[in-house]
Amino acid sequence: MNGMDADGRDGLHLMETEKIIGCAFTVLNALGHGFHEKPYEQALTVEFLHQNIAFAQQAHYPILYREVTVGEYIPDLVVFGKVIVETKTIDRISDHEVGRMLNYLRAAHLQVGLILNFKNAKLQFRRVTLTPPEFPLLQS
Repeated sequence: MNGMDADGRDGLHLMETEKIIGCAFTVLNALGHGFHEKPYEQALTVEFLHQNIAFAQQAHYPILYREVTVGEYIPDLVVFGKVIVETKTIDRISDHEVGRMLNYLRAAHLQVGLILNFKNAKLQFRRVTLTPPEFPLLQS
């Protein structure tokens, strides 16, 4: 995959993503499944505050093409200042969501993303990483 690890097995920010996943389990256990995405995102922020975990909600990142801003990306959450967290309520996390997360990581100049799916009774999550060799592509 040259610089990408869509399965997130590289261990980068592993402790942080494990804490985020733990928070997601806590939220799902308390709220149950079946709501839209936003209540889970909001509940995660409450849990992060409760656990003194630093996060930013709805941060803005420019999308650049040939060094010109052509749009912006606004992630649900950026946790610990280094992990993009996207909350979902979809049937399953597919390669489509993974591909989108890789683009989000490029736009935000971050390396680790976490897709959390709250649709079913059992939390589904996918850790996605983008390694530094991919970053120079942002300047093209």
